[in-house]
Amino acid sequence: MNVIFFEENRAQFLPLTFTRPIADLRIGILTIREKWEKMLNVKTSTKTVEYLSKKYPAQLTSNANTIWINSCFFPNETLIAEINALQQGETLLFSGSIIAANTPQLELSATENYTKKTTHSTPLFITKITDIFTKNEAAIQADFDLITKGRTSQPLSKTNTLLGNNIFVEEGAKVEAAILNSTTGPIYIGKDSEIMEGSVVRGPFALCEHATLKLSTKIYGATTVGPHSKVGGEVTNSVILGYSNKGHDGFLGNSVLGEWCNLGADTNNSNLKNNYAEVKLWNYATDKMEPTGLQFCGLIMGDHSKCGINTMFNTGTVVGVSANVFGGNFPPNFIPSFSWGGASGFETYQINKAFEVATQVMERRNVSFTEIDKEILTSVFQLTSHYRK
Repeated sequence: MNVIFFEENRAQFLPLTFTRPIADLRIGILTIREKWEKMLNVKTSTKTVEYLSKKYPAQLTSNANTIWINSCFFPNETLIAEINALQQGETLLFSGSIIAANTPQLELSATENYTKKTTHSTPLFITKITDIFTKNEAAIQADFDLITKGRTSQPLSKTNTLLGNNIFVEEGAKVEAAILNSTTGPIYIGKDSEIMEGSVVRGPFALCEHATLKLSTKIYGATTVGPHSKVGGEVTNSVILGYSNKGHDGFLGNSVLGEWCNLGADTNNSNLKNNYAEVKLWNYATDKMEPTGLQFCGLIMGDHSKCGINTMFNTGTVVGVSANVFGGNFPPNFIPSFSWGGASGFETYQINKAFEVATQVMERRNVSFTEIDKEILTSVFQLTSHYRK
């Protein structure tokens, strides 16, 4: 059986989906792909845009049925049973949207002639980029239940202060002299991760494998620190996809950071307007600022972007891919990809320089910056050129 993700409304998740399929966004503990693979017990692939397809190829086998799954939906036990029961030519719907389709074809063609079934569950799903942090609490709880079912946590040392008993610790994790409050939601501490002394964590919270909370970090739920990331200071209701650093004091709230990002010391973002008004956010689908329906909304930052010390991000700021932001005062609420500068103005961040930095940053984590990665960033550079004029 082929299990292939199809994508709808990719532009609603830019700049994060400039460099990955929707299925590889992390929300909760796991990526969307990891959730489905764990519950279906199969390997999946994605039918995505052409410039990403070399790194994320669709794995098609002509002599097998193909189950197409909407990348924006998260699995649950009812959905899994309903999808496994789909016959060829049947689709599974929720509120008119296709969750899954069973087809003998290697393309997801028009489905108007398919037999339509409606799910009996109320699945969790995302439709826009801010859902990554607004729905992170429900996603952490679902992933926590999935990952820990039937398993026993590693013990925590007596140097820690524990409130509640909703904590799961994987092998190799180190936690000393921390305060962990799981009465407000589960706390997941991943394999070989570390919570350093003096840190205070209020669930729901996910610290993924090889990630670190530095000394005296303050975490409010619902927050996810992705694999190989380092976090210090104060964080609330934010998601760091992985391999990114916010290693020093400063505030991050109601925000999403991609991979290979770095926030300089004492970087802060505003997540609430002074007049308590609804926050607007740059929308790549419409190429303008759009209302979010949210009172709290902070920073969205694409992969490989960095900012200098003491950077101040205004409420509802979007930073593209491979941007470098520095200097005093507030930079604009929308910073295009491959921009170099700050409040006083930007110039184009030359792509060869971006490649040099990416190579050095990734080598520090024993990850190679490949020719395919270069091709992807080159495509993003070209796709976003009109924003830098």
